[in-house]
Amino acid sequence: MAGSRLPRHLFLQGVAAIFMFAFASLYTQIPGLYGPEGILPARRTLRPQGKGRWQQLWETPTLLWEAPRLGLDTAQGLELLSLLGTLLALGALLLSQLRHLLTYLLLWAAYLSVCQVGQVFLYFQWDSLLLETGFLAVLVAPLRQPPHRKQAPQSKLAGASPHEGLSFWLVRWLLFRLMFASGVVKLTSRCPAWWGLTALTYHYETQCLPTPAAWFAHHLPVWLHKLSVVATFLIEIAVPPLFFAPIRRLRLAAFYSQVLLQVLIILTGNYNFFNLLTLVLTTALLDDVHLLAESGSSRRKKMPTSWPRALLAMLALLLELAIYGLLAYGMVHCFGLEVDWEQYAIHSRTSECQLGAQRAGAGPPLLTPLSSAAFTFHQFSQWLKTVSLPTMWLGAASLAWELLTALWRWTQVRGWLQKFCAAAQLSIFGAATVALFMISLVPYSYMEPSTHGRLWTGAHRLFGTVEHLQLANSYGLFRRMTGLGGRPEVVLEGSYDGHHWTEIEFMYKPGNVSRAPPVVTPHQPRLDWQMWFAALGPHTQSPWFTSLVLRLLQGKEPVIRLIQNHAPTYPFHKQPPTYVRAQLYKYWFSQPGEQGRWWRRQWVEEFFPAVSLGDPTLETLLRQFGLQDKSPPRARSSSSPLTEALYWVRKQLSPLEAPTLLWGLLATVGAIRVMQALLGPRPSPPAREKQRPAPREDSGATSKQAAPAPSNSSRSQTPRRKK
Repeated sequence: MAGSRLPRHLFLQGVAAIFMFAFASLYTQIPGLYGPEGILPARRTLRPQGKGRWQQLWETPTLLWEAPRLGLDTAQGLELLSLLGTLLALGALLLSQLRHLLTYLLLWAAYLSVCQVGQVFLYFQWDSLLLETGFLAVLVAPLRQPPHRKQAPQSKLAGASPHEGLSFWLVRWLLFRLMFASGVVKLTSRCPAWWGLTALTYHYETQCLPTPAAWFAHHLPVWLHKLSVVATFLIEIAVPPLFFAPIRRLRLAAFYSQVLLQVLIILTGNYNFFNLLTLVLTTALLDDVHLLAESGSSRRKKMPTSWPRALLAMLALLLELAIYGLLAYGMVHCFGLEVDWEQYAIHSRTSECQLGAQRAGAGPPLLTPLSSAAFTFHQFSQWLKTVSLPTMWLGAASLAWELLTALWRWTQVRGWLQKFCAAAQLSIFGAATVALFMISLVPYSYMEPSTHGRLWTGAHRLFGTVEHLQLANSYGLFRRMTGLGGRPEVVLEGSYDGHHWTEIEFMYKPGNVSRAPPVVTPHQPRLDWQMWFAALGPHTQSPWFTSLVLRLLQGKEPVIRLIQNHAPTYPFHKQPPTYVRAQLYKYWFSQPGEQGRWWRRQWVEEFFPAVSLGDPTLETLLRQFGLQDKSPPRARSSSSPLTEALYWVRKQLSPLEAPTLLWGLLATVGAIRVMQALLGPRPSPPAREKQRPAPREDSGATSKQAAPAPSNSSRSQTPRRKK
């Protein structure tokens, strides 16, 4: 039973890093998004309704209710929370003493507070995922830090509390829900691109913020795109049940498959901290033995010597090979792949037409799917209805095993006081783990309505009670492939006379066809992301867009800095435009032979009519969406030291672009960690080397005293949980 202390430490460091990125990225955008002159001022979201203080805090759980007590408005409170969250996460990333339960509780509470007033700019699945992961980090983080002294890995494992691995299991369950649901929704959405295995022929150029590598990936052969779709279904639907496999090599294989998928997404798309957070979740599939990277000699010592152990090892190997073979057979059978040796291609048995080009010339056949899946939507729906409930029972069985393992570890605790404290901790964390598992079943079952209706009513009531805290959420990424006829893109234009128009180019989203796609991970430019969603429908489906147009006509600097951080690059930096309008274009990646161009585009239609300040059309839209400033913000005194400190920090950091700031934080962390490694205390040599020069009688006495230590270590390692 390999331990999980090192993966837990790696998980806590990863969560701290993601919180640091999330808070710092949001901080740079607060004035333009939520300030008094921003697109959606945050002060409109928090209006006291005469309720009690604690009732108000429970219904809208945000610490920003206390901002007026500090002399701050809501936007300034957001800045304070973001700064404190960044610093606290940075401290937890650098100092092990700060990786405490209270630290992660504060980080979670701060981000939950921000999301309560974030409105549409914080309605992303990765924000919900970070909140859920952050709360799990509260349970995984230790209640107290062990004494800071150099210990061998075995002695560290020996001091583990019985409950430590129990809450960490919830991270594995969250990873399973995220990946399995993301794979299932691609098929339940009936998206023709996913069903036809052509999704990746569109994905790279139609995703929100592609990277330069996306251009090259887009021009890969079609057969490789289709084979990649099959591999995606394999990794997201077939592999996740292996997260709970009793054979660790299967779990490690599942780990590396998930890492491969996330790394490829990071290379070809700017998905902020989402894929990094998913990589942090995959640490739940690791164990101490794998991370310690034991030498070959120590591994040979652990080879089973007795024939029962050797037989079990052989059976485990045969089972592992059988599962790999079953996955390969299922991939070929479910998608109806057949090799055509004459035409050097692979066809689907059930498809009447070939959707891909055949390879001309001699050579081996292409191992590629050239058509759609070999099953129908009805068959898949029946399969999903069959497996949804068993996957819940699989999770329940795995959790039951973790509980039994924790109980068995508790029986090994020595001393009545230590046993009592361990029992109290195990009871609390065990109850919390079971409760969170029950809560998570409700959003997990959303993907299959009949299963959702058969859930225990108590789980529904429990979920309804804490739903606003976002302790468990439903997930389903890339549900439908958009832009099948070309990538829709909204282009803003400004003019002084209404006849000569100048395009307003954003820093990150596509605009100028000659500009290369940027690399901004882990930063999320939230306005650019919402511009991508706005292009998928009429502007009336995105009310915030009208407010954006108003702020550009008013020439509000905080909003302009969301579009161009450096004023001279904004075409109307000297005087705001008199008129603003928006056009809808279709964008495509350029062809390999086109020099100096990354995109091709074609005008489609007018997206937003030309308006000016006081225009009846603009005033009607503002009134319709409730975006008029009925009560201007009250001027606050700037004499408060806290307000002046926030203003000074903003002034120092505003010249930096957000990706530069985040990369600077990452470089700072790396430099400090290197200095800690170089200047930190060196590990002492093993005890047996110190005993060699001792006299024979002293050596014997020492060995007698040290003899129980290995046995204690082995006893403490024996009840380690099996994953």
